[in-house]
Amino acid sequence: MNALGDILTRSPHDALSIELIDDASTAAQNHDDAQGWKPSRFNVQTTTTEGWLLLWNSYTGSMNAFKPSQHQKVLDLITHKGVTAPRSGIAGYLADRGYLVPQSTDELRRVQYDFGQQNHRNDRLELILLASEDCNFRCEYCYEDFKRGTMRPEVREGVKRLVESRADVLRTLNVSWFGGEPLYGMEAIDDLGPFFAEIAEREGIDYFSHMTTNGYLLTEEVVDRLLAYRITDFQVTLDGLAEDHDRLRPGRDGSGTFERIFNNLSAMSRRTDEFSVVIRVNFGQDNVAGLETFLSQLEHVFSGDSRFTVSFHAVGKWGGANDANLAVCGADESQQVRMKMKAAARALGLHVTSGWRPGAGVGTEVCYAARPYNFIVGASGDLMKCTIDLDKQDHNIVGRLLQDGTLDLDRDKMALWTEPAFERDSGCQSCHMLPACQGIHCPKIRIDHGRRPCPTIRRTAKQEMADFFNAKQAVT
Repeated sequence: MNALGDILTRSPHDALSIELIDDASTAAQNHDDAQGWKPSRFNVQTTTTEGWLLLWNSYTGSMNAFKPSQHQKVLDLITHKGVTAPRSGIAGYLADRGYLVPQSTDELRRVQYDFGQQNHRNDRLELILLASEDCNFRCEYCYEDFKRGTMRPEVREGVKRLVESRADVLRTLNVSWFGGEPLYGMEAIDDLGPFFAEIAEREGIDYFSHMTTNGYLLTEEVVDRLLAYRITDFQVTLDGLAEDHDRLRPGRDGSGTFERIFNNLSAMSRRTDEFSVVIRVNFGQDNVAGLETFLSQLEHVFSGDSRFTVSFHAVGKWGGANDANLAVCGADESQQVRMKMKAAARALGLHVTSGWRPGAGVGTEVCYAARPYNFIVGASGDLMKCTIDLDKQDHNIVGRLLQDGTLDLDRDKMALWTEPAFERDSGCQSCHMLPACQGIHCPKIRIDHGRRPCPTIRRTAKQEMADFFNAKQAVT
C-alpha cells in the first residue's frame, strides 16, 4: 500500500521523513557553512605591552588571550559591524565563547531571560544569620548599633522550620554567619550548625557555609566545632601592622586585638583540614604606609598556603557614628593602593583575590540583597536585605520570620530591593557590564540616591584583565 494513502493511520510527514532527512544530510555536506556574525556588545578588550589581545565577554564569562601574531585577525572579526565567515574557522571559535553572535541576536533580550531565570527560582535559599547582633570589638569605622545579643531560640526554630519546609525542592543552601560578631552567639551556631549539615546530607542539598568573624574567638577548639558543622569558609580582618590594627579595631574595652587574631590564624595554618580564609585588609590614609611591612609578616606564616587569601578594601563612610573623622581614600587612590598591594603580596608568595576573574559572567556582579531568595535573619526574627542598612532603615526590614518557618513579607519592600532596574534604565541597557551586574550591583545606591550603581570593575576591567594575565604569565 502506498504510504501516502494510509493517512488515517500514519502522518504523511512521517512517510516523507526519511527521504527529507537524507536530502538534508546531502545538502549539508555540500553547503558552505558561512553565516553572518556581529561582535557581541558585551565584549571588553585590551592589549598588553607585549601585543597580546585580551578579550572578556561579560555575558559568557569567557576570557581569552591571543598572541601578537593572531591579534589583528581576531580584531578584524570583533570590530566590524558585521562579517560573513564559516563557523568551522576562527569565527566559530569566537562565537562559541560569545565574542561573536549571529546577526539576528537580541542580546538585551538574552539578559532579560537570564535575569528571570536567576531571580525567580525556588530551588535556592541563601540565609545570612546574625548569630549575635552584639560585638566584642568597637572598630573605628563600624556602622552597627549592637542592640541585641544572641539569636533567640524561637527564631532559631523558625530557621529550622523554614529549611525543612523547602527541603524537598532545595538544590542549594548557602548559610553565612554574620553579626555583630557571630562567635559572640556561639549558642546559636551550636544549635543550627549541626542541623544544616545533617539536613543537607539527608536531602542531598548542595550546602555551603561561610562566616565573617573578627577572629578573636576563633580558637582551635572553636575551629574544631565549626569545621564539624561544615562551616569551612571564613573572612577575618587584619588592618595592617599591630599598632594600626589595634587603633582601628580595638576590643570593646579598648584593648589590643591584633596578637590574638594573628595567633589564631597561625594555628589554623598548622592544621591539615580543608578550609579557606580570606584575610581582609581594610585601608585608609592612616594605615596604608605600613601595609608592605605587614605583608612581610603574613609571608612568614601564609606564603604558599592556598587556603589563605589576602583581600584589600578601602574603608568607606558606611553610616557609622564616626564617619566624619575617617581618613578615607578617594576612588583613584584606592585603586592605586589596591593594585600596588596585590602586586606586593604576590611577590611574597601570598594568594590574592582579584577584582576580575575568568568566568565572571551573568549575574556575578549582582548584590545578594537583590535576590528574592536571600535574607538576613536578625537575632529577634527581623528579615532584612542589606548588611549595611540592617535595621537602621525601615525599607530594609522586609518582613519577619515566624516560629513556624513562615516568611511574613512586605511585598512592596521586597519589590524595592529585587526589581529588574535595568529595564527602565537606558544607561544600563547600553552598558557592556549589563549581564554581570544587571543594573543591581548595589540596590542600596539606587534606593538611597536614585543613581545607577555601577560596579568598580566597569571602570577597571582592562587593568584587572591585564593584571590577571601578567600574574598567570609569571607563574607559567
